[in-house]
Amino acid sequence: MVPGRDEQARQSRREFIKRVIASGAVASAAGYVYGGLSGCSPLGRAPAGIERLISLNVNGQVRWVDALPQETLGMTLRYKLGLTGTKLGCDRGECGACTVMLDDIPHNSCSVLTHGVRGRRVVTVEGVVGPNGELHPVQQAFIDELSPQCGFCTPGQVVSAVALLKRNPQPTREQCRAALAGNLCRCGAYDNYLNGVLRAAAVMAAGGLTNPAALRT
Repeated sequence: MVPGRDEQARQSRREFIKRVIASGAVASAAGYVYGGLSGCSPLGRAPAGIERLISLNVNGQVRWVDALPQETLGMTLRYKLGLTGTKLGCDRGECGACTVMLDDIPHNSCSVLTHGVRGRRVVTVEGVVGPNGELHPVQQAFIDELSPQCGFCTPGQVVSAVALLKRNPQPTREQCRAALAGNLCRCGAYDNYLNGVLRAAAVMAAGGLTNPAALRT
C-alpha cells in the first residue's frame, strides 16, 4: 500500500521536528560542557581588559583569587577559597542557604558577582566565630533550641540572624521572622530558629552568658 500525500506530509514534518530537537540537544550539551563549566576551570578566558586576579576581604583577611567576570561570589567562596559553610541550594536567590554578609548586610552570594564585592567586607558563617574559635551566641542558641534539623539551611540562618542582631540587638519575634524570611527550611523548623534568635539576643544582652539558667533570672 502506497502512503497518500497527507501521510507523506505528516512523516516529513515528523522527521523535520526530530532533526530540530536533536540538533538543539547537541548544541545545548556542547554549550554546557564547553561554556557552563568554564567559570570553575583554569582554562577559562576573560574578555580583554578584565582583570581576573583580585583581592577580597573575607572574614577579616585579604584573600587573592582568580575569578572570571561572570563568576558568582558563592562559587568563589566554595570552590576557590574552600569556605564550604556557604551552601549553594537553589542558585537563584530564593532559598538563602548561601547567605553571607557584605558590610554587615545579608546577601545571597549566588546572586552577587565576585568582581562586584571588591572593597567590601565579606563575612561567611566561618567568620562569625569568636577569636579563639568559640561559637557565636547565635550558633550556641540554635544548638540549645534544637534549631538545625538536616542542617543545610543553618549557615544561612546563622548569618541572617547575626546580621539582624548587629543592627537590632533586641528584636521582636515578628522582626526576627521578617529578617529570616529569606531562608528556606525544608525541615520546617522555623519556630526553633526564631526561638534561637531570641535566646541569642537575651544572652548577648546579659553580657554573653551561655548558661540557659541565666535567662530565667
